[in-house]
Amino acid sequence: MNLKRLLGIDNLSAQYAYSADPEFGYMASGKIPDHWVRTTCGYCSVGCGMRIGVKDGVAIAVRGDENHPVNKGRLCPKGLSEHYMLRAKDRALHPILRGKRVGWDQAIDTLVTQFTRIQETYGKQALGIVSTGQLVTEEFYTLGKLAQVGFGTSNYCGNTTLCMASAVAGYKRTFGSDGPPGAYEDLEKADVIFLIGANIAENHPLLVPRLNPKATLIVADPRVSKTAMMADIHLPLKPRSDIALLNGIAHILIETGMYDAAYVEAHTEGFEDLRRFVAKYTPEFVASLTGLSVERIVQVASLYGRAESAFIGWTMGVNHSTQGAETVNAINNLALLTGKIGKPGSSPFSITGQCNAMGTREAGGTSSLPGYRKFESAEDRADLARLWNIDVEELPTKRGLAYPDIIEAAAEGKIKALWIIATNPMVSYPNVAMVEKAFANVEFLVVQDGFHPTPTTERAHLVLPAAIWGEKDGTYTNSERRCSRANKAVEPPGEARTDFDIFIGVAKRLGCYDRLFRNWTVPRHAFEEWRFVSKGRLCDYSGMTYELLDEHGGLQWPFPEGAKPGVKRLYEDGKFEHPNGKAKLYAIECQPFPDQPNEEFPFVFNTGRTVEHWHTRTKTGNVPILERLSPHAWLEMNPVDATRLGVNAHDRVDIVSRRNRVNGVVVRLTEIVAPGQLFMPFHYAEHNSNLVTQDAFDPISREPNYKQCAVRVEPTVKTVGVKK
Repeated sequence: MNLKRLLGIDNLSAQYAYSADPEFGYMASGKIPDHWVRTTCGYCSVGCGMRIGVKDGVAIAVRGDENHPVNKGRLCPKGLSEHYMLRAKDRALHPILRGKRVGWDQAIDTLVTQFTRIQETYGKQALGIVSTGQLVTEEFYTLGKLAQVGFGTSNYCGNTTLCMASAVAGYKRTFGSDGPPGAYEDLEKADVIFLIGANIAENHPLLVPRLNPKATLIVADPRVSKTAMMADIHLPLKPRSDIALLNGIAHILIETGMYDAAYVEAHTEGFEDLRRFVAKYTPEFVASLTGLSVERIVQVASLYGRAESAFIGWTMGVNHSTQGAETVNAINNLALLTGKIGKPGSSPFSITGQCNAMGTREAGGTSSLPGYRKFESAEDRADLARLWNIDVEELPTKRGLAYPDIIEAAAEGKIKALWIIATNPMVSYPNVAMVEKAFANVEFLVVQDGFHPTPTTERAHLVLPAAIWGEKDGTYTNSERRCSRANKAVEPPGEARTDFDIFIGVAKRLGCYDRLFRNWTVPRHAFEEWRFVSKGRLCDYSGMTYELLDEHGGLQWPFPEGAKPGVKRLYEDGKFEHPNGKAKLYAIECQPFPDQPNEEFPFVFNTGRTVEHWHTRTKTGNVPILERLSPHAWLEMNPVDATRLGVNAHDRVDIVSRRNRVNGVVVRLTEIVAPGQLFMPFHYAEHNSNLVTQDAFDPISREPNYKQCAVRVEPTVKTVGVKK
């Protein structure tokens, strides 16, 4: 299969690097940048290297970095137009306190005064902080230290819980630590590539050129996504039956002897329990649960089991589930049963969502203390306290509330102050009504963002204007654990400040700067301490420097002092991060998703991304070319269902769940979705899919079950002013 030609990505950057839009006021045609600034894309976690062209202090173009090891000069549509958002009309320009412009001194003084007043009145844990996956690692490291030691609250989490928490929890349960074991190179070396709930052609398009064209590509997805269209074998399994499929493959591997008994014996525990458990997941039983044929299930198991090297990748189709973490465990089971881990071409690989979700997982102190240290480990806490020169009692002994629990605690009146940083929960949270209640209940809400107004900043008592990608320095770490530089190309607009400068300003006003951040003035100072703190850990950055990162276009961890650049995989020696050095096999029962369809709500509603937009469109909604390509939401419906309901293409319909409704969505008739299923992109605030999704969460990871909920479809009532 000629994947490049299929997706039209040959010489993409050469074709579009200088494209610009007259509506934006900066025509690159006829203009040559004064200079090019090397950086890393700030959208998804692929981590593409790029260069920003600057003229007269303005970013006028971007192009792919042909020397970067990830993308070798290619960029997707979002990357090719990324410079547009730097001059967007709705950038946050000044601090705003209760609707009035104020100076930075007053803004920071008010934040600290209000937060400390609330903590003195209600206790330290009355402050909740929700961060993001889009800051640089240096900012995550600084914020984690400020939140947990400076303010003394452990109720600190990030919007990464909405996308990657299940992968984190699954890795930790199986291997004893977070961290994707493989590398992008494995996509090029694999004989079999098995993608589960991962539409990389739209969501991570620069991974597509890395696929080995000689490999057998298997895609498990209820929807015939663009990635499924590329597959040699598409498995259109029923929604949320992926665990049944994985158990069925494990059953066949064990029963036919296609597992690596020596590897299992030496490097895992729990095999006999797993063997007994999956005995019932016969091909016939799995076929009844998944809707796949027995022959297809056996074929896929045989292809995976007999392959010399096999790569299993997944993303939100797995993670967005009340069984997300356990699904990851079931995926990891297959890699462990066959010994397909830590070897070229073989890995159970979570494809991360945001550009620096890995950075906050490693350094931010949310899902674990920095360096993957465990909250509950007295040894780990003592080690970090020594490195930070603080009393060990200042560190939390357990993780605080996760993002959903912070929101619920605020809605219940237990959390009285919220600091929301670079995220837009009024659109992205699975139960918008809960967020509205939380924001209404808190005594002080601070929203720190690069854009204003947004549905979230409009509800803030205090808005802090932040610099964004292209306006600050630091590092991002991508899905394959590759740390790359994010360099400043232009000045932030108005009075906007970098998140690093905001955090340092808060620390000074709070009185903890000298104790926690002495002499820190630039992000490099945070990076140097992070290198020191990560030394000897699985995610060892100690050998990295800004200069080495610039020279090589990014380096994979672990990279201890003296290391040489090159592809690095975890667990090559079969030693894992559990105390006994063995990985754990888990027996996972396939359970029905919580919001089942019935006669009143007969459809299964699914949500996801489209290639043109990012999350809630605070960034991409300001890019004219992307807006023209995808200006509004739509609902995909199978023609069989449309005929039954009397719905035509381009009709407007309402989507109604047990909780709420979304009005006036345009219908697309397509066999991409099966009868009884619907799909809608989640980016659009004006047609917010999360009005109808449910606030059901994975009990292990606390990640929401965005992917399946029961809905019905009704004709939109035509009123004056509604266009059809």
